[in-house]
Amino acid sequence: MATDGYMCVTAHFIDANWVLQKRVLNFCFMPPPHNGVSLFEKVYKLLSMWGIENKIFCVTLDNASSNDISVDMLRTQLKNKKALVCNGEVFHLRCCAHILNLVVQDGLKEIDVVVQKIHESIKYVRGLQGKKKCFYESVKQMDLDGKKGLRQGVPTRWNSTFLMLQSALCYRRAFQHLELIDYNFKHCPTGGEWEKAEKIKKFLAVFYDATLVFSGTKYPTVNLYFPQVFIVYFTLKKESDSEDEYMRKMADQMLVKFEKYWIEFSVVLAIAVALDPRYKLPFVDWCYQKLYGYASSLQYLKVHEKLFALFGEYVSNVFAPSISSKMAGQATQETKEQYANEGSLSMMQEFDSFHSMDMGNEFWYPELAAMARDVLIIPVSTVASESTFSVGG
Repeated sequence: MATDGYMCVTAHFIDANWVLQKRVLNFCFMPPPHNGVSLFEKVYKLLSMWGIENKIFCVTLDNASSNDISVDMLRTQLKNKKALVCNGEVFHLRCCAHILNLVVQDGLKEIDVVVQKIHESIKYVRGLQGKKKCFYESVKQMDLDGKKGLRQGVPTRWNSTFLMLQSALCYRRAFQHLELIDYNFKHCPTGGEWEKAEKIKKFLAVFYDATLVFSGTKYPTVNLYFPQVFIVYFTLKKESDSEDEYMRKMADQMLVKFEKYWIEFSVVLAIAVALDPRYKLPFVDWCYQKLYGYASSLQYLKVHEKLFALFGEYVSNVFAPSISSKMAGQATQETKEQYANEGSLSMMQEFDSFHSMDMGNEFWYPELAAMARDVLIIPVSTVASESTFSVGG
């Protein structure tokens, strides 16, 4: 097993044809110590070697404390050179996939009895060959599709809990049939517990959908952040008022962690969705009304002010366009998201008051095009870059 430390620096940019580009600039050995000062020195050296130290709009990192120190030092260095927009306020983004993981792990600290029962049930039928054969006989008797298969949950991975519940619920009637014919099978959930499992699965599906979208590599993700996280936040608030004590307790625990990070960068990433022609500012306003009710105007005003302050810096020519604004742009291809949770899809369908805009107007609005290029390219997750370290599938 390799125990050496390595660093991967990946650059993201949008080319003249408005096509997402990603390049691994460096994959190099990182000797200890892996503290904030050492990380800063290494990153700045690599950026300088490529001659792009004054062209960085934002860096996306995970939530390690050493990363916080290194990015603060990098921000200070670039601020002194007057190389950052908005005085570095939008310079650092924490990996949203990691944050969602922390949020969900907080909620699943106390696993419900039904989740444990389903875990033991799957373990039972996947054990001895005779048990497996008996189970699939029940699958056949109940006229179910045996090709889908069962997924075993892993305690340290919440998404495996979701996938386990999703697969088990497909075979609910097979498990119930097995309980009738196999007296040694003692872990089958009751009817009420199966209904509870359905609630938990539907709840986790919201986070699963968001994580898949955040981890994309073939399309910009920052403009998809706000719609996804809006659904997450709305779901957490809704479940925190649930009559089900377990669901309410789980949502409350997750809500505390979520709001800690939401406050930190919700305004910055709301700007990105305002630049997406499928949503724009009316979508941000609509989301805040759904979340805050009458108090939404204050939240919306923060986004509005930050958006125009950022635009003002581009208009004043402090920051030149990252790609020549003389080149006519082409409209970006829309990303089609697939949702595991039907409620997420219906929530997005509720919003239908936006209008289309042709990004080919780049020639007439060079400052806006330059700002859009910089903002829309921010990766909201380090998952795609971390795949560089993977030797598996």
